[in-house]
Amino acid sequence: MIPTWAWIVTIVLIGGLFLYDYFFHVRVAHTPTLKESTMWSILFVAIALLFGVFVWVAFGHQRGVEYFAGYITEKALSVDNLFVFLIIMAGFKVPHAYQQKVLLFGILFSIFARAVFILAGAALLNSFAWMFYIFGGLLLMLAGKQLAPEKEEESLDQNIVVRVTRKMFHTTDYYDGDKLFTLQNGKRALTPMLLVMVVIGATDILFALDSIPAIFGLTDSAFIVFTANAFSLMGLRQLYFLIDGLLERLVYLKYGLAIILAFIGAKLILHALHENNVPIINDGNPVSVIEVTTGQSLIVICVILVITVVASLMSQKGKILTVISSVRRHARQYLDMDYEADPALREQNYRQLMEEEQALLAIPEDYKHLLSDEQKLLDLLDDAHQMHDRYMADNPTRYPNGDPLAGKARLDTASYRQTNGEEGQ
Repeated sequence: MIPTWAWIVTIVLIGGLFLYDYFFHVRVAHTPTLKESTMWSILFVAIALLFGVFVWVAFGHQRGVEYFAGYITEKALSVDNLFVFLIIMAGFKVPHAYQQKVLLFGILFSIFARAVFILAGAALLNSFAWMFYIFGGLLLMLAGKQLAPEKEEESLDQNIVVRVTRKMFHTTDYYDGDKLFTLQNGKRALTPMLLVMVVIGATDILFALDSIPAIFGLTDSAFIVFTANAFSLMGLRQLYFLIDGLLERLVYLKYGLAIILAFIGAKLILHALHENNVPIINDGNPVSVIEVTTGQSLIVICVILVITVVASLMSQKGKILTVISSVRRHARQYLDMDYEADPALREQNYRQLMEEEQALLAIPEDYKHLLSDEQKLLDLLDDAHQMHDRYMADNPTRYPNGDPLAGKARLDTASYRQTNGEEGQ
């Protein structure tokens, strides 16, 4: 039994970290640097690990192992969720400087929503042992869903949350800084900033459907479930900016998560059989089956994640998908003035784009099939180069000594088309 003081100290700690994060990093809109994102990502992971040591010392070896197994599982699932956040942010064209506030709200909402799910889940498991069968079956289904072919991205205009919100409230199509409301023709209206927060919040509820049953498969303590969830989400904002553009490299992550979810699902079902009181199974008597300990679960989860990440980072396919995705994303962002108008950030974006173009040329012939919509991508690059040339011509005083990128190699899209048999298409 976890004492009340532990709950109070934990909630105060998490609340204090959120307040500090907001007032010192998020309140003033800005795009975090790589150094800032790296430092705070490491710090939040360190805090989570230290909290795990506290749990181990204060409440024993078993609870400590349960916490670390839960934290690692939830962290892996939260990284997978970043893929969806990227799609939502891109769909709403949220400027980089405002993305921090959206993410912080999403994380805070997620913690509150998961707290409700955790209390409900703990009550169900304590009252009805057969719920272990339900949770185990749900995890097996979610494992299969991870392996299902990816569907075409849903347009945000077709998203049910967006459609209902726009139907019920007056909304705008433009941002007014990072304000949630603005005045349009003298009428109060919701900005896309609030709309994207609503979508992120709704998405977080769906994410809880796999994360909560997964961690209940590792521990029966609501305190461990809550803290592992909370600390896995803390620092997710910084991690988003740190690995933005590298997520495509984790090409095998979904397979690793599928195995982990299936493993925990099987563990839950085995536990349910061991504690069985359902009349239609073995006449309501416990079934003699092998039970997997939490320590064994921790080892299995860590091994699967290490293999998944190492295999992904070594994968040639992952490297090429990263290049293609980064080129397409940076070209679109550079062309969209509503996305990022800061000249310094736009120049940095264009510089990255030019470096990635050279990597695009180096894609081996055997992997060219990964380059879908190649013609559209080349058109995007042409448009980006033309916009850059116009900007330099219209702003000669910004660089008195000329374009600093003039000496950089630029992808010759016309020659590329000709080489790949696309001339005249």
